[in-house]
Amino acid sequence: MTEISLDEAEFVDRLGLFFEMVGGPRTMGRIYGWLMICDPPQQSLTELAAALGVSKASISTVIRPMQEGGMVERLPSPTREHLYRITPGGFTQVLQVQLDRMRAGAQAAEFGLSVVGQDRPDQRDHLEELRDFCEFAATEVRGEFMRRWQEHRARKRRG
Repeated sequence: MTEISLDEAEFVDRLGLFFEMVGGPRTMGRIYGWLMICDPPQQSLTELAAALGVSKASISTVIRPMQEGGMVERLPSPTREHLYRITPGGFTQVLQVQLDRMRAGAQAAEFGLSVVGQDRPDQRDHLEELRDFCEFAATEVRGEFMRRWQEHRARKRRG
């Protein structure tokens, strides 16, 4: 079993606080933080729970939406216990998954427009703004933002 050092624990806790500040669960940030630095880079639920001092049930509950959101992936294992690691592409993959989901927001807003009809202009304005933002994020933000991000990352890697 991997022992977590004081510096590693501080990093994990800092990432947990970061996730909490941006609206996610602290445990999710701690799991992601540990998976970023642990050796080996894939861990079972039992290993994650032991390293982070959290129940296995809590890890299981939090890792499911992480997997659905593209943050982590479950790997095949020769034992009955699944292994998890950070999805290749990291936060780039997470953002792409989230931007893809914006289409559902646009569809919901479009349905809302049919519900409120033409005689409620304030409500229509809210719904149109949501629809337009979601459409913009799903297309323009994803395309231009991701292109610029990849260029930025390539520059940083070159030195």
